[in-house]
Amino acid sequence: MQHLKIYSKKDILSFTHIRKFETKIGEEVAVVKSVADLESSPARFVVVGISEDIGVRANHGKGGADTAWQPFIQSFLNVQSNDFLQANDIVVLGHFDFSPLSEVIEGNATNAEEKIEAYRHAVNAIDDEVENLIKTITSYKKIPIIIGGGHNNAYPLIKGAAKGLHKAGVIQLAQINAINLDAHSDYRPAEGRHSGNGFRYAEEDGYLQKYFMLGIHENYLPQNVWMDIVNNPFFDCITYEDIFLHGKRNFIEAIADGIDFTNDTACGIELDLDAIENVLSSATSPCGMSPIHARHYINMIASEANVAYLHICEGAAQLSDGRRDDTVGKLISYLVTDFLKAQHVEESEDNL
Repeated sequence: MQHLKIYSKKDILSFTHIRKFETKIGEEVAVVKSVADLESSPARFVVVGISEDIGVRANHGKGGADTAWQPFIQSFLNVQSNDFLQANDIVVLGHFDFSPLSEVIEGNATNAEEKIEAYRHAVNAIDDEVENLIKTITSYKKIPIIIGGGHNNAYPLIKGAAKGLHKAGVIQLAQINAINLDAHSDYRPAEGRHSGNGFRYAEEDGYLQKYFMLGIHENYLPQNVWMDIVNNPFFDCITYEDIFLHGKRNFIEAIADGIDFTNDTACGIELDLDAIENVLSSATSPCGMSPIHARHYINMIASEANVAYLHICEGAAQLSDGRRDDTVGKLISYLVTDFLKAQHVEESEDNL
């Protein structure tokens, strides 16, 4: 994991704006000196950033997914510590910085086709590092919270979590389920690794058992992918149009369907920020979920699903075409704190 930067307490405090008469969670979160030290940590949650847009570019998308982590961590660490949220069971581990891989590609590829091929090759290297870390974290029976990067990282997260939870004896087979709030299925053909086919690779390699797609847009669902979904009894979906135009389910019922479908084993919780209307991403949409829909999704999933990990991806503070969104980090922070609060409530109820 040569691209992983592990944070010290000094690093954490450099992001934290300390204020008299207040306590920020940046003052309370734990740090470790090495990944191995997580095993002895009493913390239940491990926050990890991924700074890369290589998978998005490999999918012919706009770069920028590498810019979400920094504003997120700055916002997250400055949330108030109070009766609603305390951070004594959270480790902020650090983040992956894969910019050296991008720099090599940009400096050596001579044309667009060569760049795409190089990006897809580089995604394999990202897969290996992310998988190894998630396997280690989950083998210690901790819940990873992964922020930033492209949706290509769903594959190593599913693979790593399946292996880690199996090693820990939590699941009998190295397979998990996934539920994904997304405008896209990300189940494109296995043509080389990129942000549009992480779930395809996870399923074909045997690490993804059931997959529920929530709110995908009919306009961006290739016919061949749609037929694959329809013909796979381990896959299910409900489109954005079925929820918000045709009224086949309301949004809460649709989330409940996803939980029921995937709750027979550990489940990866996925949220692609391009599902939320006007949030800056490679595939920004003028039509999508609202932020409160996304918060309802996270709250309900964290309360009721059999959570293996949380993955929030594809958001950007700045895209390669120059567009900026200074609120994306704060939005992700809301979603992560919603997840943590719901998990704490669930844990308290389990202990009654």
